[in-house]
Amino acid sequence: MTFDQIAILAIIFGTLAAFIWGRYRIDLVAMVALLLSVAAGVVDPLTAFAGFGHPAVITVVAVLGMSAALTRSGAVGVIAERIAQRTRSARTKAFSLIGLAGLMSSVMNNVGALALLMPVTLSVARKAGLSPSRLLMPLSFASLLGGMITLIGTPPNIIIADYRHKVTGEAFQMFDFLPVGLAVAVIGIIYLVFFGIRLVPNRRGNSEGKRLFELSSYVTEFRVPVDSPLIGQTIRTLGDRNEDGGRPTVLALLRNNERVVRRLTREPLVEGDLLLAHGSAAQIEAAVRKGLELVDAKELNATKSDPSENGQLAVVEAVMPPRAWIEGRSAAMLRLRSRYGLNLLGVARGGAPINSRLRDARFRAGDVLMLQGDSDQIYGTISSLGCLPLAQRQMSLERPKILIPALLFLSAIVAASLGIFPAAVTLSAGLAAMVMSDNISMAEIYDAIDWQIVVLLGAMIPVGTAMHETGAAGLVAGTMARAVADVSLYMVLALLLLVTMCLTDMMNNAATALVMAPVALGISEQLSVNADPLLMAVAIGSSSAFLTPIGHQNNLLVMGPAGYRFRDYWRVGLPLDFIIIAVAVPLLPEVWPF
Repeated sequence: MTFDQIAILAIIFGTLAAFIWGRYRIDLVAMVALLLSVAAGVVDPLTAFAGFGHPAVITVVAVLGMSAALTRSGAVGVIAERIAQRTRSARTKAFSLIGLAGLMSSVMNNVGALALLMPVTLSVARKAGLSPSRLLMPLSFASLLGGMITLIGTPPNIIIADYRHKVTGEAFQMFDFLPVGLAVAVIGIIYLVFFGIRLVPNRRGNSEGKRLFELSSYVTEFRVPVDSPLIGQTIRTLGDRNEDGGRPTVLALLRNNERVVRRLTREPLVEGDLLLAHGSAAQIEAAVRKGLELVDAKELNATKSDPSENGQLAVVEAVMPPRAWIEGRSAAMLRLRSRYGLNLLGVARGGAPINSRLRDARFRAGDVLMLQGDSDQIYGTISSLGCLPLAQRQMSLERPKILIPALLFLSAIVAASLGIFPAAVTLSAGLAAMVMSDNISMAEIYDAIDWQIVVLLGAMIPVGTAMHETGAAGLVAGTMARAVADVSLYMVLALLLLVTMCLTDMMNNAATALVMAPVALGISEQLSVNADPLLMAVAIGSSSAFLTPIGHQNNLLVMGPAGYRFRDYWRVGLPLDFIIIAVAVPLLPEVWPF
């Protein structure tokens, strides 16, 4: 092994370890990997940042911008609403939405598709008498499956297309992913609809169905008011904490800013006591009826000097997606009440404990926030915080606002598929046309771009190239090839697909594609076979993040609203992984011969 090979392999394995550890942001890890590669001499310092102008990066940016324009137009919402109207049974409506998630994510950002369909799906689940946990995981998985169908469906496909260009001088085109990707997506969605949905834990909320969904782990704060009938009574007076309408579980009792350390359930309550508790929305409402008050709710009502001017108060539940700008901040740091007119009534965090005051708890990705504010402003304010409201909103849209961005997007797709210009050029032109036709502003585009992915791609593309050019990828590929030297090429394909699946469950899918694409090329050189089926296997494997909530932001996005636990993803995702391997391994060589 040469020094360059040792250096780049050490950097790659260190980067993988940092990705899996998750202590630092993936864009920071990628940038450090690039700088270390320059310092080690395996990346030319004059071209170190050329990756940020790479066609793959430009294509991803254009797709994110055009997806934002489609989202803003309400086109997806209209399609979902029409499907809900034209399907007969509520269960059929829910299953249709799962299929729609796969279809829409084939041509737009899958996080955006999921965010648009979540409120509709939750509403359908409530009307059908289904637990949201039955539908949200299949919805998330379907959106990942849909990304396998086209070039622009997901960043890994764009990366794989670029690596193919390095080998053959010609990149994969728009619909080259369709034959295998569509078969995998269709069979995968059929599994999710008829079998996977039965494997998801059925975590029901309030049987009365009064709320959109129910969670058992909201953390909130109560105060004992001056006229409360609970003064002098114990916490047990609130009822049995195990009943659906009973009392929430009290985590701490604060009196005069000091914790009461005696047995909480037997301590008599006094005026002004603060109770930090968690429970379902129904239990929170029951505690208020019995004499407690929500701390922030009272304070916000006190600030509304003119209700007719500010409108009615509304309570909306919202989920915080990964990389929202408020991540790591608390309600106190954000000054939610004074700056945004919002009160934080509760936080649900997938069963994880919150031991601090509610106003001081730092938000995490996947948190579900119970927010209160003016009904005519609350949705816009939630969006400005980078969160997604979990309630279906009625939209009144003029047809041209829906039609124009849809036509521009379709025109860009057709131009890219015909090879008139590269996808980066046609999609960028379509995005520019959307801006000039007032369907989206430049500010909205900049807000929609996932800059973490942009930095990740721009930094890791030169590192991945160095891995191939130094021969390090060939060394790794040779080791894998020798390990399966006596087996068929189908087994090699299955092994490559399996390794890629395992990696993408622990780190970002784009990073997985950047690391595994050079290995796939190395295996093809070692075995003197066509690289196409191996690259396609990496593309499919990179999108198969079904075993963990951290493998893809969509999985984390549905974790809080559905109350999933880490192991729930294994129950549904592991059979899906085996199905994908069973479908893709024999089909790939048929479409892309060795």
